[in-house]
Amino acid sequence: MESMTLRRSFAAVRFAFGAVTLIAVGIQLGIHIGHGFSVLNFFSYFTNLSNIFAAVVLVVESVLSWRGKDLGPAWALLRCISVVCMALVGIVFSALLRDVDLGSLLPWINTWLHYVMPVATVADWLIFPPRHTIALQRLGVAVAFPLAYLAYSLIRGAAINWYAYPFLNPADGGYGAVLLTCLIIAVGFVAMTALMMVLGNKLGRRAATASVPTVQRAR
Repeated sequence: MESMTLRRSFAAVRFAFGAVTLIAVGIQLGIHIGHGFSVLNFFSYFTNLSNIFAAVVLVVESVLSWRGKDLGPAWALLRCISVVCMALVGIVFSALLRDVDLGSLLPWINTWLHYVMPVATVADWLIFPPRHTIALQRLGVAVAFPLAYLAYSLIRGAAINWYAYPFLNPADGGYGAVLLTCLIIAVGFVAMTALMMVLGNKLGRRAATASVPTVQRAR
């Protein structure tokens, strides 16, 4: 009974983080539209896409945890991708965008999306590792999302002369600088994904072993 209460308490916390994130993105979208900016541009920011992705994953995970259910290995991989995307959001923002003019972005929303959620999602992964082992061979699937985003950003940016981030704009240093930055981000994403997979698998096995009763393990 106590373990169920604890599990549901953490599920409620997960739901709260996911809900606040969706509310924050919704508020900022309203401000964005109110200023006459493009809705498609809003959803072209990796930060917004990743936060929506991670928030939905947290909400679904909270419901699953509340009901004591699990969606299997595919869900574990999807969850891992959301965690890595958010980690990348936090790292890239702190390293490259912290001093950039954020325009109409509200300070509390900036803090929540770029600092709180990255830390929260990584902490959630480490505290509640996946129940299913994620094969490192699935690494190629995991990196498809950021690679697709980079391709979309560069192609669309060249077509309309608008880029979500300065480091993607070839006007600031040329395509060589853009390519180098994208390569660094891609390598970082692959490394981060591999690390999260290894940690998740290791912690997940440890949690599974700890949950087996002592008498059963003795057999």
